[in-house]
Amino acid sequence: MLKYGEANPLAVFGLREMTHCPPHFTRVEFDLRANEKIISDWIWANLTGRFWYGDWYSKHEDLVNMQKCAAFEIAGEASMFALILDQINQNNFFDI
Repeated sequence: MLKYGEANPLAVFGLREMTHCPPHFTRVEFDLRANEKIISDWIWANLTGRFWYGDWYSKHEDLVNMQKCAAFEIAGEASMFALILDQINQNNFFDI
């Protein structure tokens, strides 16, 4: 991780963020409340493996639901992201 002074070879060669979601990646689906950049910056700064981040569409009966999704090649990173998600995915636009 770069914040510890180590360069990630996947990031150096542009192979860390995927343009599509491979089927073997572990997905974490969520409703976006924060800015997308906050989520992606946290992933880049705190995790080391390959990931995909984008829109995820699911169909339930006749309804189509769109959520944000982050998918990780390393299942442990998906677990870490899911555990921290409620702290970084907060609506800070309307503080009461």
